[in-house]
Amino acid sequence: MTEITDYKSLLVVGKEQSEPQRFLFVFLQASLPDAHKEEDKESFHSGKGGMLEAIMCVDKDLDELTNFEDLVTESKQMEQKWDIVLIACLSGINGMHPTAEQAEEPLKAMFQTVQNGGSLSKYLAFDKQGDLLHFS
Repeated sequence: MTEITDYKSLLVVGKEQSEPQRFLFVFLQASLPDAHKEEDKESFHSGKGGMLEAIMCVDKDLDELTNFEDLVTESKQMEQKWDIVLIACLSGINGMHPTAEQAEEPLKAMFQTVQNGGSLSKYLAFDKQGDLLHFS
């Protein structure tokens, strides 16, 4: 099985699955809390710390996905600034592709996980440059 090291390998792994996949995307914006210390500000500006807010989400069938640059370009049409995208997959059953309706609840759950400060470690995350991120 292919190891996921970037967005391209994620798409390859999706195609290797025995059931069709629908990808779930939640776009996040990083910000500094209003009540922050100077050290928090320094840490934030070096790419660490801060708060994450879910600002938009979308689901796509694997067949609709091409490359990370296209994802970024499409997201610009929404005119929302984002810093990180969380990605999860929804598997089909018996060769049937998952529908957009079936993706609604898992997307809401992802969104709520972010808004409630839950663990993001179960999702893949990429920054706007396409680099794979790891949450600790």
